[in-house]
Amino acid sequence: MLIAGVGFLPVSPLSIDRPTATPTFKLVPSQTFYFNSFVDCNMAEAWVGDTFRIFPGKHGEDPVWGYADDLKFADGRNADEAFSRKANEFRTPKIPDNAPIGKAGLHGAVWFETVYQDARDRSGRTLYAVYHNENYPSTLPYDPKTGEGYINKNWPQGLKGPTSPAAVCRIGIMKSTDGGRSWDNRGLFIEDLQPRMILKPHNTSNTFAGGVGDPSAVASGDYLYLFYGEYGFPGTYQPAAYQPENEYKGQCISVARIRLSDLDNPVGKARRWDGRGFNAPPNGIGAPIASLQIPRTEGGGPASSPTGGFHWGPSVSWNSYLNAWVMLMGKVVGPSWAGSDIFISFNTNADLSQGDNAQQWSKPQLLLSRPGHFLWYPSLQPLNTPDDIAQKRTCLKLGQKARLFVKDILPEKSVYLSEYVIEFEK
Repeated sequence: MLIAGVGFLPVSPLSIDRPTATPTFKLVPSQTFYFNSFVDCNMAEAWVGDTFRIFPGKHGEDPVWGYADDLKFADGRNADEAFSRKANEFRTPKIPDNAPIGKAGLHGAVWFETVYQDARDRSGRTLYAVYHNENYPSTLPYDPKTGEGYINKNWPQGLKGPTSPAAVCRIGIMKSTDGGRSWDNRGLFIEDLQPRMILKPHNTSNTFAGGVGDPSAVASGDYLYLFYGEYGFPGTYQPAAYQPENEYKGQCISVARIRLSDLDNPVGKARRWDGRGFNAPPNGIGAPIASLQIPRTEGGGPASSPTGGFHWGPSVSWNSYLNAWVMLMGKVVGPSWAGSDIFISFNTNADLSQGDNAQQWSKPQLLLSRPGHFLWYPSLQPLNTPDDIAQKRTCLKLGQKARLFVKDILPEKSVYLSEYVIEFEK
C-alpha cells in the first residue's frame, strides 16, 4: 500500500503570517519488522549515553484483566537492535507497588507513554515517564473528602462483557535517576473526577467511563506539552439532561502543559487549554483541538457512543527535516476501540508556547488503512542509519525518514509491527 497526502493548515487571526502548506509524505513498503514483547501503549524511549532504551508494557493492579508485571525495558546500540530483542532479553525495572485501597499512593495499572529526558543531566540518566493510569470503583473508591475516586452506581460496561466494568484513565509522572532501572512516582499530571463520568444508560461504547489518557508529551521552551485523549463529559454529567452533541463538543484530542521545573512535584501544577489559553486546572474542563475533531457531518460522535467517531491515541514528534511537529493518531468507529485507519497531522509552529500555536494542527489525513483490523498506537521510530544514531533520534525527534509502527489486532492474534518507512517532503 502506498499513500501520499497533502493539505493546508487552518487560518486564524493568530496565524495570519504562518506558512499554510502542509508537508507531503508517502509510505514505502519495507521488510516486515515484528516486535517481540508486549505493547499496549505508545512506545516510550530515550538514549541513555550510547544506549537506546525502550519501555513497553503494563504494570499494576487490574480487576478486569488481572495483575500485570509486563512493564519492561530493553537496550540496543540503535533503535532496530532494541526493537529486535527477544522477550527473554527484556528486564523489569523497579516500579512502586500499588498502595492499599483507600490509602494515598499509586492505584491501578500504569503504562509508560513518553519519556522526557532532563537536558540538565549530561549523563542522560534523569528521566521522567509520563504514564497512562487506569482505575475502577473497586481500586479507587470515591472519597467525599477529596473528590477522588469513583462511585459504583450505574457504572458502564467494560471490554470483557456485561460483568466487566469500564475503566477510568488518568495521566501521571514518574521519575528515574538511574536511566530507567528504578522509578519513583511523582503524582498525577491531569485527571477527570466523578462528576464528569458518563454512566448508564448513555455510555454503551465498552471503552472508558471517562477520563484522560493515551498521551504523548513533547518539550517546547520551558514546558512539557501533553497531547491526550479526552473521554469525559465537558461538565457535570446529568442523565436527565444528557445530549450526545454536548458530550461530543468537549471530546477528541486535547492539550495541557506543565513547566519542566514542576515535574518533580507535578500535582496541581498543570494547566489544560480551555479555548483561550492554558487556564483550566488539571482536573478542570478543557477544550479539544478543534481541527482534530471529526465533524458530525463526517461521522464524528461522542466517546460513549457505540458508533464512535473520534480520533485518539496521539503520538507526537518533532521533525528536524520538516521543521514541524508531526502527530499520528487512531480513529474509533465502533465499540471496544474498533477502528482500522491511522491518520497524520502537522503543526508548523516550532514554539508551542506562543498564542494558540499548540492548537494549530492540520486536518488529519489518512496514512494507513487496513479494513477488518483494529489499528492502535501508531508511532514513528528512528532507523539504524548513521545519521539517526549520531543525532540520537527517538520517537520524539526524527528526520526525513522514519519507521512506522502500529499495533495490529485481529481476533486470533495481536502484533506490534512495522511494514513501512515514511518519507517526508517539504
